[in-house]
Amino acid sequence: MFSIGDFARLGRVSVRMLRHYDALGLLRPARVDPHTGYRYYEAGQLSRLNRIIALKNLGLTLEQVGRVLEEKVGPEELHGMLRLRRAELEAQVAADLARLAEVEARLRMIETEGVMSIDVVVKSVPGVRLAELSGIAESFESDRIGAVIRPLYAELGRRIARAGLTPTGPGVAYYEPVAEGVRVHAGLQVNLEPGVSHDFDVVDLPAIEQAATVIHRGPMDTVGATYQLLATWIEENGYRGTGVAREVYLAYGEGDPAGWVTEIQEPVTRPA
Repeated sequence: MFSIGDFARLGRVSVRMLRHYDALGLLRPARVDPHTGYRYYEAGQLSRLNRIIALKNLGLTLEQVGRVLEEKVGPEELHGMLRLRRAELEAQVAADLARLAEVEARLRMIETEGVMSIDVVVKSVPGVRLAELSGIAESFESDRIGAVIRPLYAELGRRIARAGLTPTGPGVAYYEPVAEGVRVHAGLQVNLEPGVSHDFDVVDLPAIEQAATVIHRGPMDTVGATYQLLATWIEENGYRGTGVAREVYLAYGEGDPAGWVTEIQEPVTRPA
């Protein structure tokens, strides 16, 4: 048998915790010295201790843990419950990291207010033919858009290659508000005749007579600040937006994200 201190060390828990489990009836000592009151445990009780800790980590209260233990949950079922909890925790961590990235992006936007300047070029943009796939994002938040557009581009690349085609220019993305959120269009420039059936859409984006364009450098999770600076420039220079902006990925997806280059094209007009 093991003293309560040794059993706590072997079970990687505290003595205080073992005393608490004893008081609740979750894990009684194998023997209690009637004269000293010292608690002693057997090695076989480590199995029950492991189950108590595992069930606690699943988010169960100690009262619920006691009920589950009375039902004698087997190792396989317990393992399945732990796998499910692990998946839930991983999803929670991923969501928290995405929120942290969004907070950092907002902080950068606030820090650059009235400080950063951008070089905006107003120019005409020629029409372009795209092979594209689209999907729905919950909102315009960078992490929501990214979660949709990345798999769209991966799948579009596979389908274009399967069709024996090669992109003729950089990727072009654009976004449309819809009732469900945002429709994300992921396109690659291609040279093909209309009317031929493919497992992707073929879209002709019209020419833009006047577009306020700016170069964004870096990953797209920081593009919000560039969009806001562009919006300020448009307003201060007497323009107004007239359509859906396009993102042209001039250098994107390879190497250090700090070196990625995207051109934002915002259709504008200057009222008379």
